[in-house]
Amino acid sequence: MKPSARRFAEYLQSAFGAEPGSVRLFALGRGSHGRGYRAAFTQGDARRKVIIKALDKNIGLGHDYPSDRAGVFLLASETYGKFPSHVKALDVLSMQPTGQAVSVSGGAEYYLVMEEGEGVSYFEDLREMRALHELRRQDRGRVSALARFMASIHAKKKDAPELYLRKVRDIIGHGECLMGVFDTYREKDRFTNLREMAAIEKACVDWRMVLKGKTGRLSRVHGDFHPGNILFNGKKSFVLLDRSRGEYGEPADDVTALCINYIFFSLMEHGKMAGAYEEALSLFYDEYIAASKDHAVNEVSAPFYAFRAAVVANPLFYPAVADGVREKLLAFAHGVLRAREFNPAKINSYISDGLRFRKRFF
Repeated sequence: MKPSARRFAEYLQSAFGAEPGSVRLFALGRGSHGRGYRAAFTQGDARRKVIIKALDKNIGLGHDYPSDRAGVFLLASETYGKFPSHVKALDVLSMQPTGQAVSVSGGAEYYLVMEEGEGVSYFEDLREMRALHELRRQDRGRVSALARFMASIHAKKKDAPELYLRKVRDIIGHGECLMGVFDTYREKDRFTNLREMAAIEKACVDWRMVLKGKTGRLSRVHGDFHPGNILFNGKKSFVLLDRSRGEYGEPADDVTALCINYIFFSLMEHGKMAGAYEEALSLFYDEYIAASKDHAVNEVSAPFYAFRAAVVANPLFYPAVADGVREKLLAFAHGVLRAREFNPAKINSYISDGLRFRKRFF
């Protein structure tokens, strides 16, 4: 949204006591990150000038979403005045859909207010699958509903290569993703060590170079499509929670967020991929690929599975899991990262290969 001189004048009158009719707005040109404006106005008996800065959204650099740009400016508001000889930040503005400029700076903390989601977590379905040799009709219906819903979500594409590169970069280096999750592991954890975690991170960096040529896959995503964020309120109807880390990304991020849990629960119950969980995983992929026609999703899934394996193996999130299960989850990460293409029928092979590979770290 382009800035409105009238709206900025209204803001400056309210926040700085600018004399009505005295505000003049001048464009200063563009820089590598954005653009700036000088606002000159009369305040009492003095003439005053302030600079208003905006960031561009289409250059990458993690500035893609309005919340990114807000974060940059809120940090500037906190830190400019604490550094010697630095200009002071005076306020942070939010341009509303109406064009009104509203101050949002100065907060010591921020909160999100949202609707309450009602339903039963999909984790309950996964727990009930423990005693099953094969899926029930309702289980199959829900797996199919999730797969087809996900395919419909991913059908919306976007031509924005910088967003795809960001998603791949973030899945490795973001504070909520692989490296950030590994940084929350504890020194006392005996099922892994720094050498193993570094090897997984390095392998994912190699995969990032493979995915750089896949920017045409950019799709609408949820970003954290795991069972705790899926609440069923009917046989096949559900409501979702906590969409995360941007509006667009790689479809494999959503696919792996859900499917790692079929693997995780199967390892906890059977020590391998087996039973109803194996059937659910196979059914999901069959339904998803049939609906999405995305046969290439298995060519790009490895680093996303590595991230999700690190999440479910983490004692911070799942404190009651046996170390043997955690070891197999990390072995799965090694196995899938070493494979050229993911195959849902080869989970146990990935784990076996990964268990042999990870011996070098101990």
